Amino acid sequence: MLKILLTILTILLPLNLLGQTTIFNVMDYGAKGDGKSDDAAAIQKAIDKCSYSGGGQVFFPPGHTFVSGPLKLKSNTDIHLDVNSCLKANPDESIYKLSAFGKNEGEGMLWIYSDGAANISITGKGTIDGNGRSFMGAELSDSYTLKPVTTFDPRPHVLTLIGVDNLTIRDVTIRNGAYWTVHLVGCNDVVVDGINLFNNLKIRNGDGIDIDHSRNVRISNCHITSGDDCICLKNRREFEQYGVCKDIVVTNCVMSSRSCAIKIGSENMDSISNVLFDNCVIKASNRGLGIQNRDEGTVTDVTFSNIQLDCQLWSDVWWGKAEPIYVTSYPRANGNNKDANWRFPKGKTEGSCGEVSRIFFNNITGVSENGCFIGGDTKDKVNHIYINNVNLLLHSRGQYQGGIYDKRPCRGEGFVRDKVYGIYVDQSSDVEINGLKVINDGVNFGGDVKGYGISADARRGAKDMKPGQTAPQYIFMK
Repeated sequence: MLKILLTILTILLPLNLLGQTTIFNVMDYGAKGDGKSDDAAAIQKAIDKCSYSGGGQVFFPPGHTFVSGPLKLKSNTDIHLDVNSCLKANPDESIYKLSAFGKNEGEGMLWIYSDGAANISITGKGTIDGNGRSFMGAELSDSYTLKPVTTFDPRPHVLTLIGVDNLTIRDVTIRNGAYWTVHLVGCNDVVVDGINLFNNLKIRNGDGIDIDHSRNVRISNCHITSGDDCICLKNRREFEQYGVCKDIVVTNCVMSSRSCAIKIGSENMDSISNVLFDNCVIKASNRGLGIQNRDEGTVTDVTFSNIQLDCQLWSDVWWGKAEPIYVTSYPRANGNNKDANWRFPKGKTEGSCGEVSRIFFNNITGVSENGCFIGGDTKDKVNHIYINNVNLLLHSRGQYQGGIYDKRPCRGEGFVRDKVYGIYVDQSSDVEINGLKVINDGVNFGGDVKGYGISADARRGAKDMKPGQTAPQYIFMK
């Protein structure tokens, strides 16, 4: 009798309680997967049922393209795209009703999103396609024109995950974003592993992964190509309730960008700290490693190590002038500048910039059309910058000869004009250089180092030395 009761109980128990995954096939809920019909209602029904039932896998079977409008992900769900399956954004701009930045409606809309959920994963060998070209205007040689923006920008972001605890994105291909692609807002305990993220290099604002007010994020083994930044850390003002951005590790990634492959800042009203980028390759990018602090937030304790990079100026559409390493803190532009508005504190018409300190560059090898740039609006704003074993080949491959360093977006003059130096320091303190090798091949070369604020402790020099040889201190006054 006991055996019979146990057998009946086993039959009645949900599979997920027995350690097995319950499958919710979207086609069982009415999705057609014909590449034409909008399957959003059916897919949402499967997601809702999965979460309500205690969790499981929302399954997209192979060989189908599921066109869809906005979708809201729920707790305890695994969105699984099988090989040769595709989830594609509906190109009808009118169906995107919710802003990706809350009350700020001028910077794109929500497509696939979640808010305040837990235990979400996006997995499989299938594809999420943002259908980006459909939301753009005319094609130019280096970009697409942007359609007119009235009260809102109709371009949908691909994934906007807000306040999610325990998030995994693994193995999927994500492509053709019309705006930001993977936006992590106030998330905690995140793994992004083995994904391919391929955006159109001509689409402006086409960021790869934006880590915003998030903590304990690990990104590894990814291939990212994007018109705008590949990986960007920030603290946007619209989400200030989520606090600091910290404890971020990025390893074993390959990136290519027409803007900045790895960027910290641009929008930063809080603290960014405890960050490691290691063992990465940057190819054919306008800018390589960038810290672009333009708001009152701070950036501290960041390490870039074991990185190979290749920087080339592709177009003036993007910020940057092919700087391989870029460490800056300048107050952003004010007035009617397009990069002002929501970036300022509430009720303010101008802002300030916070401190950038304890930034480490170890074992960096690069080819670039320009040199490294370090600068702040005051001498002490950027401090304790440590450069160890950096090897640069300055090599011109186009019409650009280098010697213009880009401070934008900033108040006042946006450029510093000079010859190409291996490292140019605009204004900072305690910049220490140990092991800099610079080879010039056809650029407007000025020397290895120039600037104000290079520490005397860097007198070990910017060149290899023989035993007993005295090295120059490389301290230059502008």
